[in-house]
Amino acid sequence: MNETTVTRREWLAATALGATAMAAAGFPSSASATDQVAPAAPDIGSRRELFVDRFLIDRMDNVSLKLHEPQLAPAMSEPADNLEYGTVIKDGDVFRLYTRDGRGAKLDGDAMEVTRYCESRDGILWTKPKLGLYEVDGSKENNVILHDPPFCHNFSPFLDHRPGIPAEERFKALAGTVKSSLVAFVSGDGIRWRKLRPEPVIRYTKEYAFDSQNVSFWSESERRYVCYFRHFLDNTLRSVCRTTSPDFLSWSEPVPLRPNFPGEHLYTTLTHPYFRAPHLYIALPTRFHPDRGESTDILFMTARGDSPYDRTFREAFIRPGLDPARWGNRSNYAALNVVPTSPTEMSIYTTSFRRFVLRTDGFASVHAGADAGEMVTHALRFSGRELMINYSTSAGGTVRVELQDAEGKSLPGFALAECRNLVGDTIEQTVMWTDTSDVSSVAGETVRLRFVMQDADLYSFQFNS
Repeated sequence: MNETTVTRREWLAATALGATAMAAAGFPSSASATDQVAPAAPDIGSRRELFVDRFLIDRMDNVSLKLHEPQLAPAMSEPADNLEYGTVIKDGDVFRLYTRDGRGAKLDGDAMEVTRYCESRDGILWTKPKLGLYEVDGSKENNVILHDPPFCHNFSPFLDHRPGIPAEERFKALAGTVKSSLVAFVSGDGIRWRKLRPEPVIRYTKEYAFDSQNVSFWSESERRYVCYFRHFLDNTLRSVCRTTSPDFLSWSEPVPLRPNFPGEHLYTTLTHPYFRAPHLYIALPTRFHPDRGESTDILFMTARGDSPYDRTFREAFIRPGLDPARWGNRSNYAALNVVPTSPTEMSIYTTSFRRFVLRTDGFASVHAGADAGEMVTHALRFSGRELMINYSTSAGGTVRVELQDAEGKSLPGFALAECRNLVGDTIEQTVMWTDTSDVSSVAGETVRLRFVMQDADLYSFQFNS
């Protein structure tokens, strides 16, 4: 074993408490935060809201929340390198992909590991630029951007959206193992990287930690940097801790989030702000089943700021599928970030290099079947002039919207009978009442939204100015 590597088995052998202690202790309610309570009349402003949780839902009658299934896209004729703890960043017109190449490494943080970089203009056809930065196997004709053990094991960058950030620190990353702790890196172009300082910025010694993809980002809603890193919950289950920082150097005491259901291993979290609603954090963790042939699948979770993970949807988001090769260990890992690949489509990349697609905002929906049903929101306040919805109906389906006061009475001019029937399938549809879409007269007031639906899905809504 080299100087920078400690195996998880060695760590756990020294500190393990055993599964029986975990079962005896039970799990706190935060491990299943499916019944979030909205604050009194939250002001959503003009932000987009998705139906990925029950945060804004007060009542549902004959409708349900439905998790949608990502569809496997055709194989790419020009794929990137295989994804090993991959990260995909959409930077303007360029898609940037970062992935580990183990090159036969035997241990986490082995000197053999490198970080490779690929580019694309559409997220589908990829190039592997010859960068000439590091000599590997006797040549610099390669796309390696980092060869610095142990940091190539889980190097996970992000594009820093913090206002006023220096151009030379536009990209940031965390990387490291339990031996090194997490070290901060910065870059101006996403290709040439340097350590922000030589010492680690995040340390954690309570359990074995950091041996997976440890993700971070600037949170617009929290106005601070956030990191979700891997640890072994009570030395038993693979899980996640959270820590925050005002400057990417000084980090708060890590807090175990305990999102696991009993016996559930969460190998990664891949938590990141959703690109159309950054106050919503999307997580695509790999669920590890050690007693089922070490098989894996991919889950869907969400969070709002420092709240616990929401586990409204407990079923798998992406199943292993028909290919027997997908049923082994390390076979189902998503890359960090869901990215837009067209105005109506977003993409999720998984091992080895596959692309899954969903409609924009289409993680989940309020779903109505053949019989009509309705959903009413909690009381809320908004700003804007028009209500836009992302929805889909069958040819015989429909969606209508009513604006109500805080007590649930229809507002004059915005009653259900005055709403034009919405039939179709569109990412952004303006809601009309009689001959107007202007809702500015009730902006800032406390209102409820009532959606009456039949054979339809409602994915998101937003008040636009």
